[in-house]
Amino acid sequence: MAAIEVGRVCIKTMGREAGKICVIVDVIDKNFVLIDGNVKRRRCNIKHIEPTEKKVDIKKGASTEEVKLALDAAGLLK
Repeated sequence: MAAIEVGRVCIKTMGREAGKICVIVDVIDKNFVLIDGNVKRRRCNIKHIEPTEKKVDIKKGASTEEVKLALDAAGLLK
């Protein structure tokens, strides 16, 4: 399984945004991360995301704009 870390590209598995691509922007604690990308920026339980092998180069706490640019550069924005 891929590590839960800043920059890790994930697929949301729960909630209204299930199936959408997101990126971990910050690790809050062992259960929660801050996600952004094709989803609304929010705190998310790590049980509700599926990490992929892909990773984008962003710094901790990157802005929504920086996340979108990194996803676009990696060819992950639809």
